[in-house]
Amino acid sequence: MEALKAQDPAHIGAYTLLARLGAGGMGQVYLGRSPGGRLVALKVIRDEIVDHPGALARFRREVETVRAVRSVYTANLIDSSLEAAPYWLATEYVAGPTLSRAVEEHGPLSALTCRGVLAALAEGLAAVHAQGVTHRDLKPQNVILAGQGPQLIDFGIARGVGQTALTEAGYAPGTPGYTAPETLVRSETGQAADIFALGATVAYAATGRPPFGLGDPSGVHYRAVHEPVDLSGVESELATLIEGCVAKEPADRPSLAEIIAGCGVRSALIENAQYAALVSLAEAVPGGPAARQEEPGTSDRVAPMGLHALPTGTAPAGPHGYTPTQVVAEAATRRKAKPWLIAAAAGLVLGVGGASALLLLPGDDGAGTKGDQGAAGTARPGNKSPSPVDDESGGSKANPPTYVEAHELTRDMWLSESGQCNLPSEERSEYLQYGVVPADDGESYTSGPVKISIRLKYADPKPGETYYVSVAMKPPYFVDPETGEALHNAAQGNMSLGFTSRPIDMYEVYKKPGSNGTTTLTYPDDFQEYVQGKKYQDAFPVATALGDWTVLFLHVRDTSEFASIACDGFKAD
Repeated sequence: MEALKAQDPAHIGAYTLLARLGAGGMGQVYLGRSPGGRLVALKVIRDEIVDHPGALARFRREVETVRAVRSVYTANLIDSSLEAAPYWLATEYVAGPTLSRAVEEHGPLSALTCRGVLAALAEGLAAVHAQGVTHRDLKPQNVILAGQGPQLIDFGIARGVGQTALTEAGYAPGTPGYTAPETLVRSETGQAADIFALGATVAYAATGRPPFGLGDPSGVHYRAVHEPVDLSGVESELATLIEGCVAKEPADRPSLAEIIAGCGVRSALIENAQYAALVSLAEAVPGGPAARQEEPGTSDRVAPMGLHALPTGTAPAGPHGYTPTQVVAEAATRRKAKPWLIAAAAGLVLGVGGASALLLLPGDDGAGTKGDQGAAGTARPGNKSPSPVDDESGGSKANPPTYVEAHELTRDMWLSESGQCNLPSEERSEYLQYGVVPADDGESYTSGPVKISIRLKYADPKPGETYYVSVAMKPPYFVDPETGEALHNAAQGNMSLGFTSRPIDMYEVYKKPGSNGTTTLTYPDDFQEYVQGKKYQDAFPVATALGDWTVLFLHVRDTSEFASIACDGFKAD
């Protein structure tokens, strides 16, 4: 972290710049502060390389990737500007050192700490992979040791399923020593390659040495392909776990679930004394334009959780071994969506296993729900993001909608394999609580109706404000209402919105005496499917379509104008 220089701007967008966090061939990363006082990391592309082939394409992809992988394991996207120069993105900035810095300054981690870090990073990767994204540059410099657990940063070369690689001829994505053999030999960059990088990263943490040695990159690549990882002095059980991760063949590597199970975690990582001590190695925020106005001794000690390394092929290694990734030349090829053929052509969702429970949002006593993962204002096909809010609380003064339907694709799907939805919510709802349980209080969703409870807690609506919520129940596939035959399309997945409830003004419910702000819906009784403004069919029982069911909670402005505020699901079998 460095002080700002004379040529640096005082502000980027609405953010006051405080310090430099890093630099690369594409531009600069700054520490910034929002008007409300929140610290952020801002990555800014230099104006002179905007026209570089592929540079802007990669930056746009990074913004979309960071938005898609919103989770407790990543520095989440806060803001971005992609319409005109300067192009920038802002992510969270949370206290903690990089893993590379921690090991460089304090030596290798104990076997117990390494197992905790390995399990936590595997859990983080699982959350990223569940969004259909591979990181492709996992290394000690891209792991932050934070109080809530290790965080994954720098999605500059991350890649979504089906996306075209943005790499220059002759360059392998990733970093020497952490790039998988199949990537180097066959240009394969699947999820197994991230597992290889995970094992190599923990090998470094356990030994304090580069996993495949130092020297010319070509020599390091050769050892990664042909020679064993350096695990001299590592405890045998931990060494076995790492060796499995860095197996030369992708098929021989364990799954992330197997890695987590093998670590045998029994307590929160922050309860580990060594890890807790490393978390405290946070850097003090240097004096910026606004910091000079503060009284001495009042600055919080923080470190760049949100630092996303800028790609470059020429910048030298920075502090603690940081080496930026490379500038690339090819433009992204966007995958075209298949047309939606309304309910009768909906597909089958893939996955196994699952559960459901009451989830709480921040501001209540409990963990945050999936409904708090989305970024307000984002939109995706099928869910038209609501127009700008009419008031501070997000209420709408539109005419009361009487039903909900999607005119475009709705890609949100809950997958039991990961236990979560594939896409983040589009809009925050600070007061929403919900529950999805079998109505008979049993464990089987196929034995009868399903009860969906919705509640706004601590809401404070102003007179005249409304907040309409509808629930969408997406079956894994649809059933032909005339023949009763199942309609499967596993390759595409169910792209319809499914069966929806009548929108309910939750502010009205909240104000009713004795209601506790809660309303309850019953599936299938309170659900229908609408197509082209007309009811297409009544909802069928859960037992009619076995598999992964998706439950979407929608903030509704009009019949086809809505945004997801929470997503959950369950497996019917």
